Amino acid sequence: MYNADQWKDYELLDTGGGEKLERWGSFVLRRPDPQVIWPITSEAGLWTSADGHYHRSSSGGGEWEFRTKMPDRWSVSYGELKFHIKPTSFKHTGLFPEQAVNWSWMMDKIRRANRPIRVLNLFAYTGGATVA
Repeated sequence: MYNADQWKDYELLDTGGGEKLERWGSFVLRRPDPQVIWPITSEAGLWTSADGHYHRSSSGGGEWEFRTKMPDRWSVSYGELKFHIKPTSFKHTGLFPEQAVNWSWMMDKIRRANRPIRVLNLFAYTGGATVA
């Protein structure tokens, strides 16, 4: 099993009630995740004081509520990689942190090849794999 152990600026803090609580650099975001089907153990602490909370709309989409003045975007690091984070109008941040193990795997394979490598990134939505 691969482990995404090079995160400097991302941390999954808690999950429950269809949401996840994450630290992106110095900011804590609360956002929906339909795969989180268990209840929140205790909706206190960081759950209630997150810097940003994405609220789903009953008609689709949703919007961010920011409790802290935040920049339009900020940087986070995974190992030697740097990414810009920007909360979007559809709950995303511009990066999928769970893909970090794939970035590590690709970088290792490319380094060990000892030859020029060309990679076709067929899932270039965030650009994370391209940066790796």
